[in-house]
Amino acid sequence: MVSIVYMVAGVSSRFQGRIKSFAQITENETLIEYSLNQALKNSFDKIIFIVGEKTEQPFKEKFGDSYKGIPVYYALQYFDTRLRDRPWGTVDALCSAKNLLSDPFVGCSGDDIYGKNSFKILFNHLKNKKTNATLGYKLKEVLSNKGGVNRGVFKIDSNNQDKSITEEFNITGDNLEEKGLMEESLCSMLFFALQPKVVSILDDILINFKEKHNNDRKIECLLPNEIGKLIENRKIIMDAYITNDKWLGITNPEDEIAVREQLRNSS
Repeated sequence: MVSIVYMVAGVSSRFQGRIKSFAQITENETLIEYSLNQALKNSFDKIIFIVGEKTEQPFKEKFGDSYKGIPVYYALQYFDTRLRDRPWGTVDALCSAKNLLSDPFVGCSGDDIYGKNSFKILFNHLKNKKTNATLGYKLKEVLSNKGGVNRGVFKIDSNNQDKSITEEFNITGDNLEEKGLMEESLCSMLFFALQPKVVSILDDILINFKEKHNNDRKIECLLPNEIGKLIENRKIIMDAYITNDKWLGITNPEDEIAVREQLRNSS
C-alpha cells in the first residue's frame, strides 16, 4: 500500500487568514482538489490530511471519510498557544500522523501544485524500491516575484542520490550568488517519498528538539534540514529525480488569480 499525505495544518496571515488549499483555481476545483486529482491518477490507497485546529473542521466538512472512493484520514498537529507562537514545524506535522504511517507514502504541501508526472515518479519509486526519494525542481523555476522564499536545496552525487538537503531562507533572484546558489540548483519543495521507518527516526529527533528548545516560542524543526542530516550521517538513502513539471504555489492573495491564469493558459 502507498499513501498520499498532505500537510494542511496552517492558515496564512498573508492570505488574509484563509485556507490556501481552498483557493479556487479552476472553475470546479480548489487547489487541494486540483492536486489530489493529479495525485490520484496513481493508485494511492489512502489519503491523509495533517490538519491544525483551524483547518480540521473545514477539511472534514469538505472531504468526510473518502474522496473519489479513496479512504481519507486525519491527523491533528497541535501546539499549546500558551507556550508557543506557532507549531513546531514540518517534522512535527509529519510526526503528528505517525500512527497512520505504517506504509510507504508520498508527503507534500497542500498549498502547492506539483504536476501529475511528479506524483507518478514518486509513486512508482515506492512501488519498485525500498529507498526514499525526492524530486528536484530547478531553483529558477520556483522563485517568487514578490520577495524572498525558503527552499530545501540539495546536491546530487553520481549515483543520482542526495548528498545533502539544506533549508535556505529568503532566496531571491538577486542574492543567489551570495548564498552560493545557482539558477540550476535543485530544491525539493517539501515533496518526498518516504518509508515508514523514517517517521520513527524523525519522531525521536523531534522529541530531543523540543526538549532542547522548550523555552523558544518560535523555533521550528524543519523536514528538509532533518532529512538532510540523516542523509549526511548515512542513516537513510534518498534517491533523487528531476522533474520537468511546472510547480505552482500560493503565498499571497493575488497568487490565486495568477495560478488560475497559468493553468488556463496551459490547458
